[in-house]
Amino acid sequence: MAAADELEGPATNSDGQTPTVAVVTPTFRRPEEVAGLLESLSRQLCVPCQVVIVDGTDHDDATTEQVVRAAVESGLPFPVEYLRSARGTAVQRNAGIERAQADLVALIDDDVRLDPSFLAEMVDVFESDAEDAVGGVVGYRTTSFMGMGPDLVLRWRWYRRLRLLSTFEPGAYDWQVGYPINANLQPPFSGVRPVEFMTTACAVWRRQVFDEGLRFDPFFTDYGVLEDAHFSLRAGRRWRLLQCGDAHCQEQSSPAGRVSAHIIGRKSVVNYWFVFNSIAGPLSLAQKFRFWRFQVFEYLRVAAYALRHRDPSRRQDLAGRLDGLRSVLGGEVRRALRERAARPSEP
Repeated sequence: MAAADELEGPATNSDGQTPTVAVVTPTFRRPEEVAGLLESLSRQLCVPCQVVIVDGTDHDDATTEQVVRAAVESGLPFPVEYLRSARGTAVQRNAGIERAQADLVALIDDDVRLDPSFLAEMVDVFESDAEDAVGGVVGYRTTSFMGMGPDLVLRWRWYRRLRLLSTFEPGAYDWQVGYPINANLQPPFSGVRPVEFMTTACAVWRRQVFDEGLRFDPFFTDYGVLEDAHFSLRAGRRWRLLQCGDAHCQEQSSPAGRVSAHIIGRKSVVNYWFVFNSIAGPLSLAQKFRFWRFQVFEYLRVAAYALRHRDPSRRQDLAGRLDGLRSVLGGEVRRALRERAARPSEP
């Protein structure tokens, strides 16, 4: 594995023209997933010049490190740097970004498997950007398309009927409600389309975005919920963001390293309120009303599902949402926003 001091300056290909790509992947107790990702990266038509694995596992657990070393010893067409970091997808990605030295930085989750042409398709999009206006491009997760099953159709029908949202475009952010429209609602397509926010599961960023000082906010600790939307919405103030329908990948949604439904439910309130205030604030009374009206609807929707299906995880979700509401009322987000305002200004 390459040590940090062995890497000097941005890497470039021999022709000096094709953008180089570094891959950054945070992981936590997923050695098998990391092995699969490295194998997937080794089959890329556009081979990355560097791969940075950032492990949030306790130092006394060397399983993932051993897997990485074994993969390197078996022969990989790229150098791999293995890092230990404090746990948290936002913190780990920031640590990896500091190490990445290439023209483009790909943020790829450990349970994502890339089609061989994935990175090449991404590079083509950046190369065709004559004005250097594109800051980030997200791929298309073929296994994540939600389609429109009966439950989802009913859910979005009620969103429209009650006018809970002001936009229904996949990949758009509802600036009136504080809700990101799930990009997985986008049917398969070819070419590129503009988006307002991007997942970090399979996104490639221009290095200059990070060089200008943008990083994932430290508010987002441990298991990530919406830190990717927060980051990309801030980047979108300066850069164009696109989705490439020809850059395919598969998200396996590994159960390893996941957290309870209670934590996710809590973050579905706290993190969403933080992002809305941070990105669109100061909020008007109408925006605040729309946000909390949507939250009430979501609580009732999850409660109805829990009662109908006797699903214990949904009950945990409900308890987490109530916990999140108490945290918001207790000033958690307000204090975080004050701390953020006190930090040096960012782009």
